Amino acid sequence: MKVVHVTQPVTAGVAAVVLELAVAQRGLGWSVDVVCPPGWLADRLRDAGVDVHDWPASRSPGPRTVAETLRLRKIVDRLDPDAVHLHSSKAGLAGRLVLRGRRPTVFQPHLWSFQTAHGLLRHASALWERLADRWTHQLVCVSDDELVAGRRNGIRTTAEVVCNGVDTTVLRPRSRVAARRRLGLPDVPTAVCVGRLAPLKGQDQLLEAWPTVLAAVPEARLVLVGDGPMRDRWRAAGDHESVRWWGHDTAVADFYTAADVVVLPSRAEGMALVPLEAMASGRTVVAFDVGGVRQSVGDAGAVVEAGNVPALAAAIAARLADPVLAADEGLTGRRRAEVLFDSGRVADQIATLVDKLVGGNR
Repeated sequence: MKVVHVTQPVTAGVAAVVLELAVAQRGLGWSVDVVCPPGWLADRLRDAGVDVHDWPASRSPGPRTVAETLRLRKIVDRLDPDAVHLHSSKAGLAGRLVLRGRRPTVFQPHLWSFQTAHGLLRHASALWERLADRWTHQLVCVSDDELVAGRRNGIRTTAEVVCNGVDTTVLRPRSRVAARRRLGLPDVPTAVCVGRLAPLKGQDQLLEAWPTVLAAVPEARLVLVGDGPMRDRWRAAGDHESVRWWGHDTAVADFYTAADVVVLPSRAEGMALVPLEAMASGRTVVAFDVGGVRQSVGDAGAVVEAGNVPALAAAIAARLADPVLAADEGLTGRRRAEVLFDSGRVADQIATLVDKLVGGNR
């Protein structure tokens, strides 16, 4: 089997999924190549012995999209794979324009483009996805919510839900006190939020909720792990001595371990890795009810109405003030991660889908 993965995101959740799949498929004896821009993902793939092909694509469609598509066509034609797995919207756009159904094509949105767009762009994105449907042999959605959103927008191709997963042997419950010592954090009730500082990830909503949390738990601390375009603006508007702006850090395991509660204030998701990583680490989760969250978290924390800042604040404060509640939910989350969201299961499901797809086209 010769498979090519194409992705534009090279950091965070999508990149982590591509890395896991590429390494797992190599372990099956498949020939695996990944086409992506330079960055964290390319570096990790090379370290793992996976062949990487430079594709300097921008995050969003624009004037360079034609040149990016032509470059991708040359790479795919040279590699001549049995199947191509396209990850996220930019690769889904360029890849399906290149392939046009001539090779077995898997598309994994990792959150539909029309779920993050507005106005005319939202309608254009949905129209494109309906048109590109004819060039998608297998759609892979990371949550039931993502599949429902696709169906509601007229996407009818063969689809499977394969929930995201995490390595539960690497992420596991460890000493909170030791993690705080390593990070230099005080031993006080601590909320942690991991994610890119961008509107979609919603840290501004968490910062809006934070004064209410402090009113209930005055000694509480908030650690924001990540960087992004909104850092300076949000810090200027919501800086406080109880908030630690940590910045980007790829070694996130210690932050989950150091937390009493992990918060996901996103405005939209396909199925975020952060709750899964937190649960694997034995930590309770508080999150807005966006795509895939209720399916992943279950009763391992609190899932509140999307955008309801007072409810978010109340749920965080309740768990910072009640360590027994937080610990019980953390144990529940660990069991859910082991049974439902281990990355080995994800890799097996994807491999089965690709093998069936290629076999049916031979």
